[in-house]
Amino acid sequence: MSGVLEATLRSRRDSGGKCLVPYLTGGLGPDWLDTVHAVAAAGADAIEIGVPFSDPGMDGPTIQEANDIALEAGVTPQSILDSLRGADIGVPTAVMTYGNIAYRMGWERFASMLVDSGVSGCILPDIPLEEVGPWAEAADGAGVETVMLAAPTAPDERLPRICRRSHGFVYAVGLLGITGVRAELAASAKIIAGRLKNVTDKPVLVGVGVGTPAQAVEVSTVADGVVVGSAVVQRMLDRAGPEGVGELVAEFRAALDGP
Repeated sequence: MSGVLEATLRSRRDSGGKCLVPYLTGGLGPDWLDTVHAVAAAGADAIEIGVPFSDPGMDGPTIQEANDIALEAGVTPQSILDSLRGADIGVPTAVMTYGNIAYRMGWERFASMLVDSGVSGCILPDIPLEEVGPWAEAADGAGVETVMLAAPTAPDERLPRICRRSHGFVYAVGLLGITGVRAELAASAKIIAGRLKNVTDKPVLVGVGVGTPAQAVEVSTVADGVVVGSAVVQRMLDRAGPEGVGELVAEFRAALDGP
């Protein structure tokens, strides 16, 4: 199954470019949907929208803080998807949340809600390959692209199976640990990207530990592009507004496009 998310990222890659997928926290502030539009206009190929969860195991302090603020304001998965419905963002979107939210709603119902809201893909980072079957079957049936994560510690024999099950792109986890901006790109980021590129033709994007345009350029010498989360969410927390967040994304876009 190849949907609009994968087709869009393949198009960028096959034309010689590098993919840029910013992550932002859904429901963070009353202008969050304006921020989504600003990020799209700034050159994002697709946008990953976090659905806040009370115990986000993969996320570092920046995104945890954003989750807490949004949840305290009464944001729900339903309210985020309602806002996205008919929003005409102009680029594909994927939601990232945790398995319990989808499970409690029901796999089929959650997949159907994503489609009804115009969402192309879904990332559930706490559901491993061995347990993803029920969700992935529901997602496949509804036409939702399930993006799988590959950890830098994954053995060689596991990577092709992750890639076969992944749609949209393969999410190469750049380092062990939680998300967050770091001073230097971890060596593991380019290594896992290269290992994945050796076993799949699907777009390989590195996330976790990619916090600056220079780091994005460095890892994209191997990967097909990047997911940028904490740096974007920090701008939202700093109340830079849609324009300020868009300016940051434009800096990443310009760096990846090169001179």
